[in-house]
Amino acid sequence: MIKFPNDLTIAQVDEYRALIIPLIDDQDVITIDDSELTRIDTIGVQFILAVVTYITAQGKEIKWQSKSSVLKESIQKLGISDAILLQYIMD
Repeated sequence: MIKFPNDLTIAQVDEYRALIIPLIDDQDVITIDDSELTRIDTIGVQFILAVVTYITAQGKEIKWQSKSSVLKESIQKLGISDAILLQYIMD
């Protein structure tokens, strides 16, 4: 399971990436939980988009366990319309 931290900003992305890549590589079904996410910046949103793209490019399944309102608001403010990410985040 990938559980995003409270803060997913430029300061955390590199460290967090190193932690989750092995999780993604070792599983066929990836569960993502963003329930603790309280702060995210543009880099954090781009990171989540990259994670989702990486998972789907490998033909793996994503199960999104929680849909953070903080993440949804950030996506809307940034005007992201990427179908890969939106199919998991938006209701």
